[in-house]
Amino acid sequence: MDAPKVAVTPPAFCKTSSLRVELSQYFPNAVFNDQDRYLSVPELVDFLADADAALIGRDQINAELIRSLPKLRMISKYGVGMDNVDQEALRRAGIDLRVTFGTNRRSVAELTLGFMIGLCHNMLSEKLKSGFWQRDGGQELSGKTVGIIGCGNVGQELVRLLQPFQCQIRVRDIVDRGEFCRQFGAVETGFDELIKESDIVTLHVPLTEDTKSFIDKAVLAKMKSSAFLVNTSRGGVVHQGDLHRALVSGEIAGAGLDVFYEEPPTDIGFLQLPNLMVTPHIGGNTREAVEAMGKAAIQNLVEYFSV
Repeated sequence: MDAPKVAVTPPAFCKTSSLRVELSQYFPNAVFNDQDRYLSVPELVDFLADADAALIGRDQINAELIRSLPKLRMISKYGVGMDNVDQEALRRAGIDLRVTFGTNRRSVAELTLGFMIGLCHNMLSEKLKSGFWQRDGGQELSGKTVGIIGCGNVGQELVRLLQPFQCQIRVRDIVDRGEFCRQFGAVETGFDELIKESDIVTLHVPLTEDTKSFIDKAVLAKMKSSAFLVNTSRGGVVHQGDLHRALVSGEIAGAGLDVFYEEPPTDIGFLQLPNLMVTPHIGGNTREAVEAMGKAAIQNLVEYFSV
């Protein structure tokens, strides 16, 4: 019997030679997306047309796409975000979905910490690059009140990284995190209390119907005017227009974003705000995270096909 054909879409995986070699050892019929970008929907349909399994990243896997792929038996998710996958449509089609959570938690947590330090210490360098010498050292992160919304794998890793800074850590999660919080000196609190008291609010939640645009003008209005917002989760959890207005008006002091409502973002005026730090969705894209997520996705395929 022929080896299963596996189609691999994430550009980061496809550019990593060690992952390509490892996958090909198990699945010699594997094919890779070499476009150095995610594929359009028509391209994705063609690319996956005769695949037995797909190793996907941020591709939009919806019911219409699934109906066009009758041969597909299994999807292995590269990364942990599930908002791009119609899981119910997969179940109806009898397609198995496998994902390993937590593989990029250190990478995302480190970037989050970098935003916190950068915002506190005025590390936005546009003025200096324009020849304007203004020495304003900002403030220390140490001792600040940090509010963490979503204390799963990434949120917990961030709590660990913050230990040397002796911050007052406030946590809000839909799951009881009491035991973890007691271990690391964090305090579970209500949402409004966290928003009002935190010097930095950082978001680590999935994008769902409950979290879509849940950081809006009403929430931003409750934050301290000296506070910072950090989002390394999903762009859709923040109402970008409301955040834009809050940054321009000084309602909050600044923000750090790795994710955006539209990716890549096209609102250049928003990106150029002087109190906004931005990165192009690289939180889970360190070399180490790419390797870890890739190996986990390969292992899911190996276990499913028993190779």
